[in-house]
Amino acid sequence: MKHLVIVESPAKAKTIEKYLGKDYTVKASVGHIRDLPKSNKNAIDIDAGFVPNYEIVATKRPVITELKKAASKVDEVILATDPDREGEAIAWHVAEALGLDNPRRIVFNEITKDAVHEALKHPRAIDTHLLRAQEARRVLDRLVGYDLSGLIWKKVRYGLSAGRVQSPALRIIMEREREIRSFIPETFWVIDATVTTKDGDSLTLTCSDEPRDENEKDRIVAAAENGTWSVANVTETDRKRKPRPPFTTSTLQQAASSRLGFTPSRTMRVAQRLYEAGLITYMRTDSTNLAKQAQAQAASVIEQKYGADYVEVKNFARTSKNAQEAHEAIRPTDLSKSTAGANDEQHRLYELIWARTVASQMQSAAVKQTRIDATTGDDSVPLFKVNGSRVIFPGWLKADPAARGEDVELPHVATGDTLTKQAVDVIEKETTPPPRYSEAGLVKELEKRGIGRPSTYAATIKNLEDRGYVTKEGRTLIPTDTGDVVSSFLEEYFSDYISDSFTSEMETELDDIAAGTREYAATLTDLYTPFHADVAKKSKEAKKITDLGPAPEEWDCPKCGKAMNYKLGRAGKFVSCSDFPDCDGARTKDGEAIKDPEALGNDPETGEPIYVLEGPYGPYVQLGNKPPKGSRKKKPKRASIPPEMNVSDITLAEAAKLLSLPRALGEHPETGKEISASIGRFGPFIVHDGDFRSIKEDDPYTIKLKRALEILKEPKRGRRGVEVVKELGKHPKTGKQVKVYKSKSGVHIKRGLKNIYLPEKTNLDTFTLEDALALLKKSK
Repeated sequence: MKHLVIVESPAKAKTIEKYLGKDYTVKASVGHIRDLPKSNKNAIDIDAGFVPNYEIVATKRPVITELKKAASKVDEVILATDPDREGEAIAWHVAEALGLDNPRRIVFNEITKDAVHEALKHPRAIDTHLLRAQEARRVLDRLVGYDLSGLIWKKVRYGLSAGRVQSPALRIIMEREREIRSFIPETFWVIDATVTTKDGDSLTLTCSDEPRDENEKDRIVAAAENGTWSVANVTETDRKRKPRPPFTTSTLQQAASSRLGFTPSRTMRVAQRLYEAGLITYMRTDSTNLAKQAQAQAASVIEQKYGADYVEVKNFARTSKNAQEAHEAIRPTDLSKSTAGANDEQHRLYELIWARTVASQMQSAAVKQTRIDATTGDDSVPLFKVNGSRVIFPGWLKADPAARGEDVELPHVATGDTLTKQAVDVIEKETTPPPRYSEAGLVKELEKRGIGRPSTYAATIKNLEDRGYVTKEGRTLIPTDTGDVVSSFLEEYFSDYISDSFTSEMETELDDIAAGTREYAATLTDLYTPFHADVAKKSKEAKKITDLGPAPEEWDCPKCGKAMNYKLGRAGKFVSCSDFPDCDGARTKDGEAIKDPEALGNDPETGEPIYVLEGPYGPYVQLGNKPPKGSRKKKPKRASIPPEMNVSDITLAEAAKLLSLPRALGEHPETGKEISASIGRFGPFIVHDGDFRSIKEDDPYTIKLKRALEILKEPKRGRRGVEVVKELGKHPKTGKQVKVYKSKSGVHIKRGLKNIYLPEKTNLDTFTLEDALALLKKSK
């Protein structure tokens, strides 16, 4: 009997195929094969009970053809996609696209031989509750996002967006930003005293008060300099430091950020690779549970490495507010391996997971916490103190020593012992506002408030960045002017819908669909109907945001002298005359006047003047004068000045050259449509029928039609930054060019839609077509 097993990813397919015999073929759907249409029109039939009208993803048509062909050659199709809502949905979409009747569905939490063979013994039908839960989320996200985004386009600016989880996340970031803006710093002083004990040991003590009054500071310092020092009190406390639970998705993202410096999206990408290689269990989970077999293996490893005294097998209660889907925690599939992975980042993440898993099954650490209080002899002066600790029994810290932190071991002293002052140091400081959120901090906050799901946090943060609502400096998320305006608008008109309570309750109701305790259509009706009505109402009530408030009084209009207002442009805030459009005077958001300079000279071809202007979106050159108000004349031609050009030194010839773009290169021989070259926000490009291609190696001023056609034939670079790094020559059978690609995931060649990754230490300079053909043959 022949079987076809369908999974999501080619890497997962390759791993599973090793565990199955010759009667099994394993193919990948390469993620979702169907989705809702891009346009909302007809995407969801609300009147029929929120029925989604799916369409096949254009790039997946060859995948479906390949799967149908493979399915026709076997006796049975087994759907083995991931064990969560998305996996269940992908399994159902594959079954629908392939026309499968009652296909077998299997799930496993780890890609190991035992787990795969055990799953094959227990097939089931597709879980309609899980499927409906995923569908409800997808439909609600689309409807809420579509309604809110449409309103923001009308009232704020075209092209902006809002979302069910994205908008509450942005609101949380903005609430913190407003705290920072309103914060008023205060000066205070930290007073340290270095003393020696009677045994000659040095000890640095800190005043328990941080005075904000300079006279009080001086009084304490004088007492410290001239007082008679002694030990006022010694407190020793025995404390147990319990191990932390094994990782969930969100705690892994947080720990990888603080320990390894990984962003949430990088953590999930690396974890995906480890999972597909069979090294860790499924990485999207809310559970802190470990299987009995994993606990037993952990106990064995601990006993062998550290001794029987370190073993304490235990279970952990779930901490997630809306924990769902009965997975295990994230753990290595084989705890006897303390390190694993194909590269450095995989090694580091695996070791972090291994240490946390093993530590969770170990004894608590025993710590002696010590505090020494010292006095200057003046009872009116606050005590000076120092805290320290000693590890009496390391327990789980043996497996995860990086979690220990710095233990300060204090010298032995007793109450009443005299101390000798060596120095008094005074440090002037200012109180600081609360810190902005890091990516890990925002993940922790979202989970604490029950907003969204751990598996979507990385995508939510990426969305905020892609939309231009936040920028990232190091690990810190900083809201932009655009993010501020959008969040303020939503908070004013839709505060209920982006509140913690509403969003968290919505998550709970969607979870209830997965549990089978709520009905799909009724739940969506209850959630969406009042929301949609409110959006329609606010669409009439809400004012269009043209002004963001008055600019400082001293920033008068550089043209007419009237007051100025803040406005939102594509590049953020700028300052415009309050008499706009009658007056087009403007300043930058920092108050610098934007004035029309004298013309550089006249264009050699048209005879019109060319100006260099500074606008709210950056410097640009303009051909001709702006037509008078009410005129039907076309607006003058403009061209952005590239960042590498010195604006103050630009010549008439350079300006005329910039204005020569876009250049028409000729018609495409197949479509008859024009191909042109130009320079845009992200650099030089060519475009044909909406197909934009970056031309980093070519000059937009000299590129010819023949070269443009060659570029258009190349595979289009995706949003993930896939680029061609080497062309090896034509395949002897297919005649197609074999190319080496580079992406975030690594260097690879392609066989159809499948990426075949080159070994890590491959030298691209010596990598030939023959090497590629051998690799393609080996990977079959």
